[in-house]
Amino acid sequence: MIRILLAEDQVMVRQGLKMMIETDDEIKVTGEASNGKEAVDLCEKQAFDIIILDIRMPVMDGIEAAKIIRSRWKDSKILILTTFDDNQYVMDALKIGVSGYLLKNADTESLVRSIRSALSGGLPVEDQVAAKVMPLLLQKQEEKRADPSLSPRDRAILTCIGEGLSNNEIAERMGLSVGTVKNNTSQLLTKLGLRDRTQLAIYAIRHNLV
Repeated sequence: MIRILLAEDQVMVRQGLKMMIETDDEIKVTGEASNGKEAVDLCEKQAFDIIILDIRMPVMDGIEAAKIIRSRWKDSKILILTTFDDNQYVMDALKIGVSGYLLKNADTESLVRSIRSALSGGLPVEDQVAAKVMPLLLQKQEEKRADPSLSPRDRAILTCIGEGLSNNEIAERMGLSVGTVKNNTSQLLTKLGLRDRTQLAIYAIRHNLV
């Protein structure tokens, strides 16, 4: 069973999202919170496979909660959920290293697919969010050439990560085992001095590998 923590301050919205998520028999919302502080407190008490945080919540917003959760549980997978496709929110979330950024108007199929993608190492980002944020990422830094020490396989894997593919999808595309993809990804993090998969995706975009 995939255990979900769902943090959303509006009860009706939270219940609606819960119903959508649980249309998949293998996914269960095992924790609910009405603000970021409650979400952090729940993480102290029980384990979750995916943490879904609304950005705008009272007491503590989703961005601040994500920062705390990522600092305490570095391997945690967080999906940011909001109706606000504001550029700065997206940038802040990606800098933290969240596993994806979704809009509340996503349909049930997209929501469930994003949860499964994040769980398998993908970086799900709604198309309309990606269309706004990717040009900003490119503007943040002048175009650079990718590290010359990268092998053709390194570059191919970076391209796949930049496209938001999961480890399973990369393995299938490249004809590799999932274990090999995981090992190569870890080596890329070390080689490039990056923190997580999100930073690898941004690196791929900035260096024209996508």
